[in-house]
Amino acid sequence: MLATTGWTAVHRPEAGTPLRATALAAWASARVGGRPVPAADAPVRTVARFFAGLDGAERAVLAEGHPLVVGNLDGVPVATRYRANLRGLEQARGIEDARARDVALTPADRATAARRAHRLASLAEPGRQILAFDPTGGGRVAEVFGDLDRADRVSVVVPGVDTDLVTFERSQRRFTAPVGMAQSLYEAERAAAPGSRTAVIAWAGYTAPTGVGMDAATGRLAFDGAVRLRSLVIGLPRSSRVALFCHSYGSVVCGVAAHDLPGRVTDLAVAGSPGMRAQSAAALDTSARVWAMRDDGDWIADVPHLEVGGLGHGADPVSPEFGARLLSSAGAGSHTGYFTPGTVAVDNFAKIGTGAFGSVVCAVPDAECGSGISGTEGD
Repeated sequence: MLATTGWTAVHRPEAGTPLRATALAAWASARVGGRPVPAADAPVRTVARFFAGLDGAERAVLAEGHPLVVGNLDGVPVATRYRANLRGLEQARGIEDARARDVALTPADRATAARRAHRLASLAEPGRQILAFDPTGGGRVAEVFGDLDRADRVSVVVPGVDTDLVTFERSQRRFTAPVGMAQSLYEAERAAAPGSRTAVIAWAGYTAPTGVGMDAATGRLAFDGAVRLRSLVIGLPRSSRVALFCHSYGSVVCGVAAHDLPGRVTDLAVAGSPGMRAQSAAALDTSARVWAMRDDGDWIADVPHLEVGGLGHGADPVSPEFGARLLSSAGAGSHTGYFTPGTVAVDNFAKIGTGAFGSVVCAVPDAECGSGISGTEGD
């Protein structure tokens, strides 16, 4: 059954540089102002307290001296992370540029290095707000649209398979990649609520499966991603309310994380989901509202919604018995079209992200999927 439905095995060899490992080793003995720095795996609140006790100059020293650690530490002030990741991008780009010219490498490896160098240069362009950057393997990265420090509502886009450093953004089919998805959602939120203070994060901060192979059919990568997603949410500034928008395998990550997310996560919306590793919305054990949509043209409907021996991700989130609030996806057209500007799909996401619940468009005409929610809830 797995073979006939596309769950074929695909293996992605590891690539990248040892920069992060070297950075972690240096961080372990780092000090600032005579004090040792917190461990790289310290709790978010420990990190936040430590950096709150530093002055601007001390934060800058750590960001410049240890960019690949500081830039990925949830709890570090946002501006410090942006500064650190710019420096980290510059370091990684230098290595990839050298690899792209290294005749000792195969042509394929040089081409891969050139693609990575191109992406790193793009991410380092002025004005971009890179919240996380780790070049290890396929790479992990996150970018912010809007003012995260002042936002009352934060939306996090959690993408699915085939997401890595190189595919984080695309020139063609822009809105199928995390950057395009987040940009489209941010613009839709600004149009839906011009006076609101919102921010959107394109979060490719976990190792996603490559293709619809065995990694995509199991929860192994989702469990690691769930830990990272929880850390991200806890480390966001202020007391902003958070909505998660989880596409494809990203919905597996969100489903696994759901029971352990802080109460500031008020909404969890999935699109094109293969399942959330739960039999119902209630079984997710979350206080967040659960929303779901799937377009008629989405091939994910043909994937068996079951879980047997660790394979598969459980019940279909758009089935009535699952219990999610069912949203219209009109205009999406396919598995990758949910964030296309002008679609009902992305407009529905924007209304959730800005708290305009009463105006969402339901999957079933005349239904009231947004009923019972105050449009100013939490404000």
